[in-house]
Amino acid sequence: MVKQNFHTAVVKSLIYTFLLTIGYILIIWDRTSVFQIVSSTIYFILLYFVLFSIAKPEVSLRLRKLVDNDVFKVGAVPATLLILYYSYLAINKLNPFEGINMLLPFFILFPSFVFISKVLKTEKLDWLDFTVLAMFVIPITLIEMPSDSNLPINGGGFDSFYRIMILITGAYTFVVIRKISDVGFYPVFNLKKIWTAVWVWAVFYSLIFVFAWSIGFIKFYGYDHYSFALISKIIDKLVSTFLHTALFEELVFRGLLLNMLQKRIAQTGNWKKFMLIGGLSLIILSLITGYSMSGSLKWFPAFTSILLIIAAYFIEKSKIDKTGTYVALALSSIIFGLVHYHAGSIIYMGIASIAGWAYGYTYIKTKNVFYAAIVHTLVNSSALIFGFELAK
Repeated sequence: MVKQNFHTAVVKSLIYTFLLTIGYILIIWDRTSVFQIVSSTIYFILLYFVLFSIAKPEVSLRLRKLVDNDVFKVGAVPATLLILYYSYLAINKLNPFEGINMLLPFFILFPSFVFISKVLKTEKLDWLDFTVLAMFVIPITLIEMPSDSNLPINGGGFDSFYRIMILITGAYTFVVIRKISDVGFYPVFNLKKIWTAVWVWAVFYSLIFVFAWSIGFIKFYGYDHYSFALISKIIDKLVSTFLHTALFEELVFRGLLLNMLQKRIAQTGNWKKFMLIGGLSLIILSLITGYSMSGSLKWFPAFTSILLIIAAYFIEKSKIDKTGTYVALALSSIIFGLVHYHAGSIIYMGIASIAGWAYGYTYIKTKNVFYAAIVHTLVNSSALIFGFELAK
């Protein structure tokens, strides 16, 4: 039965990969050379098949048994990814060992190696797990690779080799090696979950639109009609946002951070302590961040943080879910908002915290990163879909 489930999981991954590959080829068909189409498609198929498979329970369990905490076996998957990455750059006549590329083996290999000895001792989450997550995410987010790894290499597609490799590494490290088996980082078709994603997006964006319109944060310009070119642009935006931005952020902030926080809080059984210390720290940080930025409503990020903490408090008191679930949701949402400091907008940062709650709520209800990423994609694409722009 287990073997049958494994084969079924692999076949489903092949189907999703096949469908996505058709879309990829159609998009790049008239944008690049035949060599680029063929070579990039081969890597595209390999990467997305692994991406769609590696975190599935049936596949991750099989991989876990195969590596069995052996240092060489554990390093096989990330090492293979690195070899493929360097070969992709090489066939496109780029220097695979230029500058910061030399540090890639460290970024890709170290999280798995940290967890080899740790898993042998305990499977309970502690602060080392969060430290490893931060040390994995921060460098790859802040450091820009000198060599372009777009698929295809000259652009025109909707993703890069580097970004897919990071997603696979994150899933492999925390699902397979660290044994956080319920991350939910794999595609699955479920109408009920699709409906959850759609209504969460509709409710969230309706409320935010009314608020943003009232303070002049949105400028509506509309469309006379939806031309073929516009529809193509919207589809391109949806696909590229989902694959390039939403999946990465939802894996990090919902599949890992929210998930791990909830488990950590449940282990202690003291959600009030996490709410008091974590909530107060993040509210203060939100206040400092808001007043360090230019613009009006400097208090807004702290205000949204307080709202989320209050909401989490009353939901936890009602005990409608596992202990710590909504405290973890509030804390991870505020952190998600704060990392959008780079957008340069006070309002945007506060709204991002509320958006984090919407994405996290979707994740809690669907137990799947891909559905949270759908909401994220719809939110990020709504301005283009409906014809308005956000002020900065």
